[in-house]
Amino acid sequence: MSKVSLTTPVYEEIRAHSEQTYPHECCGALLGVQSAEGWAIRASIRAGNTRTDSAHNRYQISPIELLKIERTARAEGLGIAGFYHSHPDHPALWSLTDLEEAHWLGCVYIITAVEHGHAAATSSFRLAGASEEEKHFEPDPIVIV
Repeated sequence: MSKVSLTTPVYEEIRAHSEQTYPHECCGALLGVQSAEGWAIRASIRAGNTRTDSAHNRYQISPIELLKIERTARAEGLGIAGFYHSHPDHPALWSLTDLEEAHWLGCVYIITAVEHGHAAATSSFRLAGASEEEKHFEPDPIVIV
């Protein structure tokens, strides 16, 4: 089983962002480096949630913003390690919609549950599988460093 290493400032930033956007879902990208042990997240970048139809339970990052995030990662010598989002008043577990809309195989998806405006549990899942048809989430423990 691989793990996800986060620095305390990155972990706190993700959780703060989750609280600030409540009752809507927040979203952002995770930048880091991958090793045999898993992803070491070095930075997070906030993204705008472009879902106007159901921002309280869905998120989407615009392609243009994603390109900017990729350029930032490259400039810092990092890769896109994955994405984060919040689940307002729902558990920090992936949903079928999360799985259907996840396409970055090998990357991590961090979810923070926000209960009545306060960050609660934060969980991480790696999108595993060899293809879009075989993709599935596997839990990755979060290690704060």
